Parts: sequence; structure tokens; C-alpha cells
Amino acid sequence: MTNLYDHFRSRFPTDRSRPFIELEDGRIYTYRDLEEISGRYARFLRSLGVGKGDRVAAQVEKSPEAVFLYLACLRAGAAFLPLNTAYQKAEIEYFFTDAEPKVAVAAPEAGTSVAEAAAKARVPHVLTLTHESGTLVEGARGLDPAFDTVPVDDDDLAALLYTSGTTGRSKGAMLTHRNLRANAEVLHASWGFRSGDVLLHALPIFHTHGLFVAIHCVLLNGTPMIFLPRFDADKVIELLPRATVFMGVPTHYTRLLAHPGLTPDVCRNVRLFVSGSAPLLTETFHAFRLRTGHTILERYGMTETGMNTSNPLIGERIAGTVGFPLSGVAVRVADDQGKVLPVNAIGVVEVRGPNVFKGYWRLPEKTAEEFRPDGFFITGDLGKIDERGYVHIVGRAKDLVISGGFNVYPKEIESAIDEVDGIIESAVIGLPHSDFGEAVTAVVKRAPGCVDVTEQSIIARLKERLANFKVPKRVFFVDELPRNSMGKVQKNVLRERYKGTYPS
Repeated sequence: MTNLYDHFRSRFPTDRSRPFIELEDGRIYTYRDLEEISGRYARFLRSLGVGKGDRVAAQVEKSPEAVFLYLACLRAGAAFLPLNTAYQKAEIEYFFTDAEPKVAVAAPEAGTSVAEAAAKARVPHVLTLTHESGTLVEGARGLDPAFDTVPVDDDDLAALLYTSGTTGRSKGAMLTHRNLRANAEVLHASWGFRSGDVLLHALPIFHTHGLFVAIHCVLLNGTPMIFLPRFDADKVIELLPRATVFMGVPTHYTRLLAHPGLTPDVCRNVRLFVSGSAPLLTETFHAFRLRTGHTILERYGMTETGMNTSNPLIGERIAGTVGFPLSGVAVRVADDQGKVLPVNAIGVVEVRGPNVFKGYWRLPEKTAEEFRPDGFFITGDLGKIDERGYVHIVGRAKDLVISGGFNVYPKEIESAIDEVDGIIESAVIGLPHSDFGEAVTAVVKRAPGCVDVTEQSIIARLKERLANFKVPKRVFFVDELPRNSMGKVQKNVLRERYKGTYPS
């Protein structure tokens, strides 16, 4: 029954002048700054009527102030609602109407659209996160930094994160103080955080990966992080020699591999590279190890659960797997009726543990649909567990292609396509077809100049390796695959783009 902030605070360095955030321009915020600024912000939020359980929405650019706002919400007992900075006014209005925040905080450049959305949703207070008059920072200036953290129960709401909404309206995942505390503790232990660690932080902070996984490990460790406003390969290469831990999405690693400055010497002080938020290509995994001598640690999680599995810190990290269940987390693979499947059988991944969210905001029926009677959450991810206990994710259940009555798992075909020389990446989707129901279709990104890699050559290669029903009926080439903000390929966009390909 400890507020998550107090749990972090118990692990801060005794010397509060130690650095917490270092910016690329050399400015440093200490743990004393963290306590004082978040205390002022919490006091200001309370003056606006924010109480226990109230939501505070934030659509702001990455900054130390944004981190302090999140911590202030924890201290005030409020629920933090981070919003992707790419969301437009109509989307913001939906979130505000659904979540009913007491306060909305916006970046200055988004202030007008956020204010208009807030007015329609009747949000009482709208602020911007700058040092100018009438803003959160200005309003908190001069307030007493001493703030008594609001007591909470384990199941009280700490954050409300909306799912990406690729298959319909986004749903708010309710994450409690216990959810976030349990996941932070197990990751901190599993990944061996220790005195002297320095995290190079280049992720966005409106998402689980950058806000919870990365920052929570730092807070529990009481050590610093180098805080980049966004991923920039040049800057990451420049700063890696000063870091011991780097967390990124697969796109970050492909961009680093394309940088001539990525060498073993640049990575000499890094003890751990972590990848998540989207599947890491086997090619990227092996290329990074060959180039740097480091083996990327891939893990698996989602908005509703935080992290569920991880490849081992000590032990074999296997390309194409997401490792073993984390301590305290149970993972199984089941069929549509919830019957547990045997080793290596593909089914829906289900998880249970203290990390699993409380449910969907104001959607009790939907919440009930997503949980088994024994408490396992149905993730919607397709996967298998091999004979060694490694978990493999093969795709989303919604991405399963049923062609001519046969189940086709896109990941298997994508892996085969990606092994073709000259192919950078692929995405396999199912499109409506009058005869087959769905037709297997591939969308491929070629390396520049590889004109000899054609639709016919790819299909011919796959026919040598796969059952005919798995072979794509068409292959399309693109310059880039569409992705969301965390680097996941948006297959719904591809399905819409190519939906008229076959007779239906």
C-alpha cells in the first residue's frame, strides 16, 4: 500500500545532488531538482482541484518537465494520461471525452487544438508546459516544494494509457500503482541494474517503453540518464561511450547499423542493449552482434501488462524469441476456448501476474471478455513456447490469414522472405478473395538497386520452401512500410491500401 512515487523515493541516492537527467546541451537536473519541481507541480495541481483518482492528460514534447509532471501526478494521487504528440484534435477530443481529465497539459504548438478539444469535452483546466505566464511551470513557481505524497491503495489508478486503436476505437488501459511497481522491480532485478549504470534514453515518453520501462528502472536505481529529445543516430553514437544501458525499438538498431560510426569501441562501456515495442528481425539481431560484439536482449510486453517476458541477462539470447516469463508472471499458449496447448503449438498468448492491468476504462463488458475465469489475460498475440521454454511471438490474432480454410501465420512467411538477398523487410497480410476467402499477400521493401529481386523471383523462392497455400499470390514493393510511433508495422494500413487487389 505504498504510493509508487514513495517507492521510487526510497531508492533515490542519499546525496540528492547526484544527477538524474542530463540533457544533450550539458544541463543537469539532480534528484533534489526532481523532488522539488515535482513537489511544486503536485501542489499546483492540488490547487486546481486535482484529487485522488482524477486524470491529468498531457500531450507534450519530451522534456524533464514532462517527467516531473508524471511524478507530480503520482504524488498527488492522480492518474497520468500521456498522449502521443502526433494525435490530432478529433482524436484528442475523443480521449478527453472518454477519460474526463481534470487538467489537460499541452505543448505550446498544440495549445490551440488541445484547448478546443478540451472545451468540447468540458475539461476544467488547460495549461501549457513552458516557462511563460499562465503555464504549469509559471503557476508552480514559488510554491512550497515540500509535498506530502497522497496515500493510495495498491489497486488505485496510477496511469491511464490508451491502446493504439489499430482495429477500432482506442481503449484506456487502467494501470495501478501495484502494476507499475511490480513490473519495475522485476525488470530492475532481471536486467541487473547496479551502481554506476547510466541509461541513454532516446525513446518517446508517451508510451510504456520510454515512460515506464526505461525511466522506472533509472528511478529504482537512483542513477542518471542521458535524455535525448528524440532518437538521432549521430547523437546516440556520440553519447554511447558514456552509457552502460541503451533501450530502443528495432528501427533504432537498423539505423545504428547504417551508421558508419557504430563500432565495438563506441559500445565499449555498454553492458546491455534492449529491444522491444516491435519484433526484432533476426537479420538485425545477427548483424548487430557481428558488428559490435553485443547481443541485443529482446523482451515482450504490451500496454495492458507492461513487460511479460525477457531473454536472459545471463544465458543464451535467441534471435526470434522473446525469452522466458519474468519472475511472478505466468505465460501460456491456448486455443480460442482457453485450452492450454502443448509445446511448440501455435495459439493465443495468455498472461497472469501483478503486472496485468486492472481493466479497460469504463468498459466492464470488454474487460470481462479479455480475461479467462482463472485470471489469465488474453493478449491477442499469437505465439508458441518451445521445448526449452523460450516464448516466440508469431503475430497478432487479428493478423492471422485464413486462406482456403488453412491457417497462415504471417511471421513464418515474413521470415522466409527476409532471408532473400536484397530484401530489407516484409509484411504479410490477408486480403479479401472470392475463392480463398483471404489471399496471402506480401508487401516488401528492397535494398536500393536490387532490381533483380522481383515478384516472380520471391514467389519462386518461397515455393521451394513453403506449402503452396502459404505462398503469397501477389508481392508488392514499397519504399517504406507504414509504422506507428513505436515502430510497429501498421498492417491495417496495408490491408486498406491493397484491399481491391483480388476479386471478392
